Amino acid sequence: MKVLEGIRVVEVTSWLFVPAAGAVLAEWGAEVIKIDHPERPDPLRNMRVAGMGRDSQPLAPMYHLANRGKRSLGMDVGSRQGRDILAQLVADTDVFLTSLLPRSRAKLGLDVDSVREMNPRIIYAKGSGYGPDGPDADAPGFDGTAYWARGGIADSLTPAGAAEPTPSVPAMGDLPAGLTLAGAIAAALLRRERTGETPVVDVSLLGTAVWNAAPAILSSAWTGRKPTRVPREQNPNPATLVYRLRDDRYIKLSLFASDRHFTELCERIGRADIVADPRFTDSRSRAEHHEACIAELDAVFATLTTQDVISRFTGMSGAWSLVRNVDEVALDPQVQANGYVRSFAVDGEDMPTAASPWQFDSATPELSAAPAHGEHTDEILLQLGLDWDALLELKMDGVIV
Repeated sequence: MKVLEGIRVVEVTSWLFVPAAGAVLAEWGAEVIKIDHPERPDPLRNMRVAGMGRDSQPLAPMYHLANRGKRSLGMDVGSRQGRDILAQLVADTDVFLTSLLPRSRAKLGLDVDSVREMNPRIIYAKGSGYGPDGPDADAPGFDGTAYWARGGIADSLTPAGAAEPTPSVPAMGDLPAGLTLAGAIAAALLRRERTGETPVVDVSLLGTAVWNAAPAILSSAWTGRKPTRVPREQNPNPATLVYRLRDDRYIKLSLFASDRHFTELCERIGRADIVADPRFTDSRSRAEHHEACIAELDAVFATLTTQDVISRFTGMSGAWSLVRNVDEVALDPQVQANGYVRSFAVDGEDMPTAASPWQFDSATPELSAAPAHGEHTDEILLQLGLDWDALLELKMDGVIV
């Protein structure tokens, strides 16, 4: 179901966060036109990530993830001709999406007021590092700075006493923020259809981090102190911990209603006698004797292998999971059954990508590759009414590619 079919989005974006929102909108059926400078296209096209990719090649799946399903218009929006063409294009567009910072938007004449002069009914949506207000509104912000470092994510993930913060994985904040921005744009479109109002949409990496780390941040704001990290052996509910297996893999238990599930847990690990121990008969006694209970479970799980756990725990009423390695996730039968990892052909090769987590009527969306730089320039401009002579002149002037 293409829920946004008939919606046109024009985006002037780069890197990952905001383009990812455009990719989600395209996945929902919108026509998304990405405008790239003729000589300085999106740097993500040539992004190399340490430890990822093939030798020194750019990490192509990352670019396709954020730009799949779009049309590419290679054009210099800073030129007079480019601005005139943009005005024509925007006049029949529903959403203008940008990752440009305030100073750059003003310089290029792409601020809210200027774009709404081109089309008063357009939804103006922007993504930033630090939000639209405050002293750092015009500061550059990436996933690693605005989200992971400043937003409290690194602190939340780093064990006490560690030599340095737990490293961030690429796009840890970019992709959740992109999903958030896409959802906000959809809500703004609904508002426009019902009332005629056209909200300005703004999502930031910092704001996404505050939302994602809200329990710890709000605890600090409420109590006036940093939340205490409880050592594993001091956890009052042993049925919510990670346990190491004999083959050096791990199982995560989330049996929060432990009185409901603890007996079944003990039966499945072959130790029904544990729950008969007066120290472990109910959640209150297990909390009182949590160290002894954790030690008992540690000893049992240390005798089990991954296959033992799968065979014994499949069908369990409570929540549990093996701790998967990232190289296993794409092959997970549940991931495959839901189409969460897909592929499309790029130059005769299967290019893997991750679908957004949204589904409508339980249908997996159709996905297609990201366009080549300027792949649809001629097509888009001819549809606007320009002729081939005009296109040739614009190309000779370096306005389009």
